[in-house]
Formats: sequence, C-alpha cells, structure tokens
Amino acid sequence: MNDLVLFSADFLRHNLKVTDAVGLLPAPHHNGYLSRNCIQLNMCVLPYEVYGFISSSMNAISTDTLEFAAQSDRGRVRSGNEDAYGQDLAQGIFVVCDGMGGAAAGEVASRMAVQTILEQWTQTDLSEATDATKANKSAPGSHLRAAVQEANTRIFRRSMKDARLQGMGTTAVILFVQQNEKESTAWVAHAGDSRCYRYRAGELIQLTIDHSLVEEQVRLGHMTREQAESSPFRNVITRAVGAASSVEVDVLSEAAHPGDLYLLCSDGLTRELDDSQISAMIAAHLAAVSPMQLDDISADLVRAANKHGGRDNITCILVRVG
Repeated sequence: MNDLVLFSADFLRHNLKVTDAVGLLPAPHHNGYLSRNCIQLNMCVLPYEVYGFISSSMNAISTDTLEFAAQSDRGRVRSGNEDAYGQDLAQGIFVVCDGMGGAAAGEVASRMAVQTILEQWTQTDLSEATDATKANKSAPGSHLRAAVQEANTRIFRRSMKDARLQGMGTTAVILFVQQNEKESTAWVAHAGDSRCYRYRAGELIQLTIDHSLVEEQVRLGHMTREQAESSPFRNVITRAVGAASSVEVDVLSEAAHPGDLYLLCSDGLTRELDDSQISAMIAAHLAAVSPMQLDDISADLVRAANKHGGRDNITCILVRVG
C-alpha cells in the first residue's frame, strides 16, 4: 500500500529538493478490510481471473508457451490486503495492482483496476494485438494504455460519487507476452511503483522505473540510492490510477527469449528484499537438481519478505516464456 500521490512528476522535477520535504508527512495507514463480497466480480462468468484476498495463491499453470504462478499475502502488519492481481493466460496478459486510500478504498481501487484492465483487453482486436507480423507493431502498447486509462476513468468517477472513496487510487503493472511462430515480445505498462523485472541468464533486470518521490530525487541527484532506501517518503508516489481524471502510463517492449522469467510485484516485496536477494533466490531455485515450480518460487519470495518484516501487503506473479 502506498500512502498518497503527493505532486506531479513535473512539479517535483522543478520545485522540490529532498531538504524541502521535511514538513511533509505521509497520510496515516488505514487497515480496514473489505470483504470480496462487497465487489461484484462475478468470477464464475469472467473469461479471466481476478484475485484480491487477505492471502491467496495460484499454483503454476501453463500453456504450450507460457507458465505462470502468483502469490499474494497481507504481510505481518496490515489487517487487510489492498493488493490485487489477475491474469488471462490464454491471451498472455498479467496484472498486479497496489491500492491506496482510507478505510477500504484501496481495496476497491486495486480490484476495479485489475477487473477493468482485463475486461478491456478481452474486447480488443486480438488479431491486431497478438500478431507481431502486423504493420502496426505498436498496437499492443496502445491497447494497454487505453485499458489503464479506462480503469483510471472508472475509479476516479466512482470516487467522486462516494465520499468514503474519495482520494482512492492504485498502482498498476501489466505484462503482455505477444507471441507468434517466429518471435515473442514482452510488453510492459505501468503507473506507480509496482515493478516488472526480467530474469535471464542469471541476471535480474528491473524493466520499470518507479513513479515515486524518492526515485525522482535520485534521478535529479538530490538523494543517493542508499538514502532513498531508508527515506521516510518511500511510500509517496507521483502517479496512480484513479487518483485524478487522467494518468500517464509508461509502456515499453523487448524481445522475449525462451526461458525468460518475468516478475510482477507490489512494493511489499521490494521493500523487504533488494534486487540481489530476489535474484539469488530465483537462481538457487533454478539451479536445484530438481528445479522447483514457479509456485514454489513465488511462495518462497513471499515467505522471505514476511521474514524480513512483512510491513506491507506482498504480491508477485512469475511468468516464464517457453
């Protein structure tokens, strides 16, 4: 869970230095729990799956070309889980969201975002979005942006109609694996500080850049990476889905190779485990005499984050390209 969207990135670039932030305090944490019955997801009829519980997991599931597993846990401090995740394996799309807002608002926002993004994706022209040989190779990126913008609109309008939900929002990180007979492309879209990593040939690379106050400060040279890791403002993000009438969405793509492992996660994982620790855990599993399944790796990552404090909700999805 993140505390609030503080200022726009442009404002931060031009107006704020780390020394200016001494009078700014994050919003207090709210740990109210919302039963999933309060949101009518109609999971039995959806062509995709949306999850948002105090604790949940998905055992490794695979197609001929993709394998995935997911794990979500409320952690050791919070009474509820404001993270949500979902997937449509047949279409190769995976989503993690980390909600924010008072009382149950963060849970509403994250689940609305996951549901809307997957719903919008099922309505796209998949012959255009999934065929990498089409002339318009940027089509998947446009579809991802449109899906997040629609989620932003719905969440923002909902918050304007219900005073209890005002100020709610959520991060979002999305992976779409575009495949054909000759090549695969990984498309990543995100807003906020939930991350996407790629593990290949023993190296873990963070593909996304956090939309956060401390990341802006590091990039501007006002704060070191070490200072950012211990800053009391680590929870302050500069972009969130649903917090305003529109949101800027970053999209990137890269060639996906057989054996590539993608990790989508909320900051509950990355604030307890650094990149070297995550990489070492993945490497140890993959190097085992009997390599563990992805659900074992995701479960171990969550357990390790809890062992290191579990101060926030922890969610991760692992996707392996075949």
